[in-house]
Amino acid sequence: MKNKILIIFFLFFSISLKKVFSQNDDRLKGLDNELNKVLKSLKETGFAVAIVEKDKMIYAKGFGYRDYENKILNDENTLFAIGSCTKAFTSSILGVLRDQGKLNFEDSPIDHVKELRFYNGNLNEIISIRDLMSHRTGVPRHDFSWYFFPTFSKDSLIKRIQYHKPFTTVRNKYWYNNFMFLVQGVIAERITGKSWENNIREKIFQPLGMNRSNLSIEELEKEENAAFGYLNDHEKTDYYKIAGMRPAGSINSSVKEMSKWLVTWINGGKYNGNQILPSSYVLEAMSSHNVSGANLPTKETPDLHFSNYGYGWQISSYKGHYRVEHGGAIDGFRASTSFFPTDSLGIVVLANQGGSLIPAIVRNIISDRMLEEEKTDWLKFVLKQRKAIQKDNKEAKKIFTSSKIEGTNPSLELEEYIGYFNHPGYGTIELLKKEDSLFAVTPYITMWLDHYHYDTFVPVEVVNGKIDTLLSYNDFLIKFSLNNKGEANSLNIKFEVAIEEPIEFKRISKEVNLEKEEMEKYIGEYKLTPQVTTKVYLKDDKLFVFIPGQPEYELLSIGKNKFEIIILEGYKLEFIINNKGMVTDLLFIQPNGNFSAKKK
Repeated sequence: MKNKILIIFFLFFSISLKKVFSQNDDRLKGLDNELNKVLKSLKETGFAVAIVEKDKMIYAKGFGYRDYENKILNDENTLFAIGSCTKAFTSSILGVLRDQGKLNFEDSPIDHVKELRFYNGNLNEIISIRDLMSHRTGVPRHDFSWYFFPTFSKDSLIKRIQYHKPFTTVRNKYWYNNFMFLVQGVIAERITGKSWENNIREKIFQPLGMNRSNLSIEELEKEENAAFGYLNDHEKTDYYKIAGMRPAGSINSSVKEMSKWLVTWINGGKYNGNQILPSSYVLEAMSSHNVSGANLPTKETPDLHFSNYGYGWQISSYKGHYRVEHGGAIDGFRASTSFFPTDSLGIVVLANQGGSLIPAIVRNIISDRMLEEEKTDWLKFVLKQRKAIQKDNKEAKKIFTSSKIEGTNPSLELEEYIGYFNHPGYGTIELLKKEDSLFAVTPYITMWLDHYHYDTFVPVEVVNGKIDTLLSYNDFLIKFSLNNKGEANSLNIKFEVAIEEPIEFKRISKEVNLEKEEMEKYIGEYKLTPQVTTKVYLKDDKLFVFIPGQPEYELLSIGKNKFEIIILEGYKLEFIINNKGMVTDLLFIQPNGNFSAKKK
């Protein structure tokens, strides 16, 4: 994930228009040179920018390369991943449906997605659709749930939400949450009977003529004029397939087509005289519904202040002007979409480099010019900020290193950590041993576990089969817990910073599928004591064991002649087979010892 942990959403914002330049507009004179200087100074790969005013695109241009290796330039038609700038599209679909009388923002989302459940009954009763739209559910991001454990099934992701612990009460505090925009997309699906993707195409893309914009990496890869994503030093990175989380951040677009989206918002939901979005929704969506942070004025930025959230939009004050904006970030890309409704101005900046500083810098440079405010040296300002952050990171690394207890060893041999560990709100991590090293594998990423101290390890990303020591995830150490038998029965990872305790993944057994004929050989009675006989039998093609005085227990096949009792943690069975392939004994393996029963 090279410098790309899914900080999938930032407060950077932009817009798109055509490759147009108004030669008579003094505000734009010298802009090309200024933006080229930004690109050169930061040594980044490339970006594109567009400016709209009232109902026209007045400037659009690409800078740098969409394909650095082959030196193919970006232009106003180049497609970029826009990440979380997608969110305003998703909420707008609900705005259209409300206008049609098909929902109310005060509805419970469970009214529309019947299987949806939150962490507890209180959340189930209180959370409304409006809470989803403005990040005020009290449930934090839990982003690694979808980033490290991706699936194309939106329904499967919905089922994970009930295991995501809140960090505060509903409507008490802002906390960004991608899952809640997934839920909005699914609500629209259930109401319309159409996929989120088709709703976006039919209700927004087609009316606006956003004909090249698309909603998946599969579609992006088919386009000729599409930017590749890059990391630092122009290192190309794979596209990240957002899969089932598409309603939160999967749109790919150009500045030219995004300009149409901004014109719509600047003009109260209208484009080319057609009402695309309800005007009442547009006004409401760009209004404050949640305080996202204090954002107090500083000595260096006395005229930048307050930070609130609407519906898929961040609200702030920029040098006395009301700004509506949203940023986006996904592997190899960063985006910014912003507009000033009372100034009829919109700006979109799309960059094809992960962690890019360009969208924020370019947005502000253009804002100063177009609003005719005193110019701030935003390049100098942001570089100063970056230097301070780098210094803080070095200090944090020193603290991390000094906390390590030297001279310790793991409690177990590495082989004993091997297995499967699951959390129902995330997914399954497989622990493997290769040569003399331990590895953690999720559906998206493989990490080498570098021993830190005792039973704690540092995950280090494996890239193209090689361990990249520069990509250590020090923020979430993996710590194994042992049960009373000395077995590694769980691993704990600090995947969610808003919650004090780490996320616990419990060891599970990988089910081995058995044919009915194979299970039949275990059927029979087994004498546990002279007075107690246990029975093993088949019911509905599943194997069960029954001990007098206890309920029947379903068995899960976990290996050759080995089974787990599904509802009893730590209880296993092993059937003993003689050299003729016949079952002779049944061994009960329990926390309090092993007990053998002879087959009758």
